[in-house]
Amino acid sequence: MTANPALATLKGLLDRLEETVEEETSALAQRRPLDFEEINRRKSRSLLELTRAIRSLPEAFDAAREGALSARLARLRAGLEANQDMLRIHLSAAQEIAALLGREMGEAESDGTYSFAQLNRQAAR
Repeated sequence: MTANPALATLKGLLDRLEETVEEETSALAQRRPLDFEEINRRKSRSLLELTRAIRSLPEAFDAAREGALSARLARLRAGLEANQDMLRIHLSAAQEIAALLGREMGEAESDGTYSFAQLNRQAAR
């Protein structure tokens, strides 16, 4: 797959994107801290570069290379699907925690002890 310079570039881009996705998926699975801004920047940049590289491929290249490329893209797709599943789990957990905190804050406020409206009335006096 690396005889053509465009294919060599594409292989490198696929390697880098797979590594980034695997890093994020692994960190999420192991509950390790992760710089989401940085990882999203890397994924976005890799996807943009990948799109450009695919467009620069020659119209015709031999079936063996096409098969190898298809296999790489299938592996990338599987990695992205696993990443998406892991992100969905973490997003769902964050939404549940936010809802729980919202309910608790509402209950704490409902007994009047920590009412913002009451504090504002007292401050206005």
